[in-house]
Amino acid sequence: MEKTIADILEGYKKFRKKYAICDKPIMETLSSKGQNPKIMVVACCDSRVDPALILQCDPGDLFVVRNVANIIPPYEKDDMHHGTSAALEFGVRFLRVSNLIILGHSQCGGIENLLNQDNIAENDFISNWVSLIDIDHAHQHDVDSCAKVSLKKSYENCMTFPWIHERVDNTTLAIHTWFFDIKTAKLFDCRDAECKEV
Repeated sequence: MEKTIADILEGYKKFRKKYAICDKPIMETLSSKGQNPKIMVVACCDSRVDPALILQCDPGDLFVVRNVANIIPPYEKDDMHHGTSAALEFGVRFLRVSNLIILGHSQCGGIENLLNQDNIAENDFISNWVSLIDIDHAHQHDVDSCAKVSLKKSYENCMTFPWIHERVDNTTLAIHTWFFDIKTAKLFDCRDAECKEV
């Protein structure tokens, strides 16, 4: 199951054969015409949750930003560094994506860190980052339930961005809150109170 550098270089050769050295090279087209994805995904860094693989997408299909616990921070226009916010701005304002998927997942290490505040002194950035999702610990004890609540918090944070709020209001942008269960490899829509398989 574990990949070596040699294994991933073999994978690269297969990628080149499929997307660059073929009758209709996708990469050449993407290079000459640029990117024009209709879907943006905010996903976790977790190695088990690759949106392009889960959704079986080709290069150019998705505009993806990944961070610990797939968190969307609130809108804060200041001189600090805002990687996720910059990606949102590029996807929503400049690429004009029509769908934004916030993709959470089971067994999330970032959410586990949020629930286990004993580890706060053991990291430099993670605890501060996941604290953006202010979850009532008294009512959320397990990681997966907390990850689903986190999706709703990230959705709420999305709506603090004026250019996201405007596009949602005029129905040119739809926001989806999806949850991927690693063990079953099932995808759930968590828009309503109860998550339903897509």
